[in-house]
This record gives sequence, C-alpha cells and structure tokens, in this order.
Amino acid sequence: MNLSRRSLLGGAVALSISTLASLGEAETMATQGQDTRPIPTPAPRVARFEKLAFGMFVHWGLYSQLGRGEWAMNMHQIPAAKYKELIKTFTAKDFRGRALAKMAKKAGMKYITLTSRHHEGFSLYDTRGLSTFDVMHSPAKRDLIADFTEGCRAEGIIPMLYHTTLDWTEPRFENDFPAYLQYLRDSIEILCTHYGEIGGLWFDGNWSKPNADWQEDKLYAVIRKHQPEAMIINNTGIGQEGRLGNPEIDSVTFERGRPHHLNRHGHPKYVTGEMCHTMNFHWGVASQDFNYLSPAHIIEELSFARRAGANLLMNVGPTATGKIPDYEAAAFARVGDWVRLHGGEKGVLYQGRPTDISGEGEDFALEMNGDLYLFITDLTATSNTMAHGVTHRGAGARHFTGVTQAFKEAQWLDNNEPLKVDYDSSAKKLTLHATGYPYGTNTVVRVARLKA
Repeated sequence: MNLSRRSLLGGAVALSISTLASLGEAETMATQGQDTRPIPTPAPRVARFEKLAFGMFVHWGLYSQLGRGEWAMNMHQIPAAKYKELIKTFTAKDFRGRALAKMAKKAGMKYITLTSRHHEGFSLYDTRGLSTFDVMHSPAKRDLIADFTEGCRAEGIIPMLYHTTLDWTEPRFENDFPAYLQYLRDSIEILCTHYGEIGGLWFDGNWSKPNADWQEDKLYAVIRKHQPEAMIINNTGIGQEGRLGNPEIDSVTFERGRPHHLNRHGHPKYVTGEMCHTMNFHWGVASQDFNYLSPAHIIEELSFARRAGANLLMNVGPTATGKIPDYEAAAFARVGDWVRLHGGEKGVLYQGRPTDISGEGEDFALEMNGDLYLFITDLTATSNTMAHGVTHRGAGARHFTGVTQAFKEAQWLDNNEPLKVDYDSSAKKLTLHATGYPYGTNTVVRVARLKA
C-alpha cells in the first residue's frame, strides 16, 4: 500500500498501463443522466462483488514483528539481509483463519482480502520451490493461506488474496525484470491452483515502475485460466483513485479516498469500485500509533462508499503472532451492530443501488425494490462529517431533488418512527422532515425508508 497522501510514493506515481483511462469523467449521477450512451451489463462476478458491500483487509507479514507498519523495511532503511532474519522468529502461533472469518462475520463483512505476499517479498503460502523466503521455511511451518481459505469457507466468508507486484528482497525485481515477472506469474498460479475457489486477486505495486512493461495480459491470463470467476483488482494508489487500465480489471480502487460515482456510459465493460481504508496511518500493526478511527467514522465511510455503489475494504493489522488486536475487533463489532440495525445482509447497505437523486450536504438516496432510502447525516454535532467541513444541521427539513415519484409514507429504520414527507412534482423535489434522535440514541448516519 501507499503510505499517505503526502508520501513520495503516493500522488506522483501512476499505474503503468497502455490504455489508462478514467471512469470518473462525470462525478455526479445527474451528469451521467445526460449521457445517452449505453451502460454495459456487469459480469456475474462483478454483480456479486458489488452486493458484498463490506470487506476486511488484512495486512500481516514479517513486518508485524517490528510493530512499525508494513513499510518498516523501506522507511527505516533496514538492509534486506538483516530484515530477512525476521523469518527465524515468525511463529504465527496465534493465527487462525477461522477466527478472522468470525470477526468479519460479526462486523457484517462478506469477504476478506489477506496479504499472501507484501512488498517485503515474504510469502504466507508454500511457494513449492519457487523461493525459500516463505512460511514453510519459518518456525510456523504451515501454509497460512490454506488455513485462511479453509477458515473463511467454514464461516461463509469469501476469501480473496492480496499479492504484491513489487518486491524489495527479490534480486530479479531490479536485475532481471522479465525473469521476475515470470516468478510473479508462477506465484499467482500456485495461489490459483491449490486453495480452491478464490473470490479475487488484489494486486499492488505497479506504481513502483510507472514506465515498465508489467506484462499484465500474461498475469491476468493465469487467473482467467484457473479462476475465471475471480475478481481482478490492481491498486492504482493514492493520487490515481478511480483509474482503470487493462481490460481484465474488474474494479477500480480508491485508496483512502471516498469513491465517486463512475461514469460507465459508452464503456466496453462494466467496472465497479472499491475503497480500501485503514484504522490509522499504517496498514501493518504499529504499536506506537494511537490515532485510530472510531466506529462512527467507519459507519460514515461505509455509507459514503455505498452512495457511489462501491465496496468498503476496511483494514486490520494482526500482531506479530497473528492475534487480532482488541481495539479493531471491538470497533468492527460495533459497526456490525449498526449494519444489523439497518437490515443486515438483506438490507439496503448490501442490496441498495445508487440513484440520480441529489441530497443536501452529505445526504443521499439509495433505491431497493422500488422503495427509497434516504441517508441523513449531521443530525448531531458529534458526527465525523464535521471534520470534512460540513456544518451541523440537526433535525428539520432535508431536501432531495431529482425525485420522479411521490412518496407518502416514511419512517426511520432504527425505530420505525413515522416521518412527514412533502413532494413537489413540478420541481421533482422531496422534503423529509427529519426528527432528532431520542435520548440515548445516535446512529451517526440515520436512514429513512420511503415506501413506494
């Protein structure tokens, strides 16, 4: 992953691809509505992925033993030979794939993307002779990707795999790039052929060599041959959010950036979006970083991702031994409570679709089964949207434009309280009279259902 919006490896780099294009040409649904070109039908795998809505990102590797983030080797200039000594103390004694899956399930997450190999070059899977820098040559001596995939399936969670495309410890990356790319393809073939059905492959690192020929067609052909229904995602990094290149890509990425609506009119393929976000300013565990996101902040990011029809991939960094940190487990569980309060996996967070309707401020609308769901923000001054420059509005009239039909019945999802609705057909304007929270209640983002 890139480090931050100010990282030297962040905004200045771009994914090296031959047909780089933006799906963000029109950032509002209203603008899209003026485009008469057809929108392609999503492939079944993409349609399924969009309804997963919420996933867990897991960054775990040798760097976790240092507790200084996943970029520790690079940022602290640790020589490769010295860094590789960490393999001797990697026990993974507390790692259980099923425990991760249970945590994700409790949070309302439907899939997990685990780092099978990060930029340090260490693999959590048996590389079957490709390298000695893998988990089978550590004290753990067990294939952790096998543990992970089996644990996910036992809990009904879809396993997905992150895999770096750059490598700080493999000499061929700098000295013989074509040979390195063959090593990368051989590595991906192992992942595609030894762990059952994989929900997707999530790549990261092409931005490290923006002018190189990464031979993406050959890499993605390996996946399509062995895992034809797997999502293919290649992270474009900070500063390149929503950018698309190779035709095999199924989802664009928004690293730490709120997704915008994608203009799919006239494109040859329907591509979706996913925002990856982390709990603090590191992706791997960092023992001296106390700047964590709150459950309220996660609820907002999930809501705003769904506003654009994108998924939220929320990260956790296990400890050196693979234990799930207490804070993240508790925060994710609290978000799960909010998800269940709004219908769970059959609710609007998963099944709702973006609309052409525009709300005020951060307010927005989703549609599901003909009903309209209005997401109301800033009912209290404690909402995290205050940090984004939105003035606290509180209870009262909330206006939505672009509404093409009248709705007479409305109620809050959290307590079924009926709400007054006005509709101006000539202006296609709907007004919801939002009431405040009852004492002892604050759902951060409050959702009203308007029945068709």
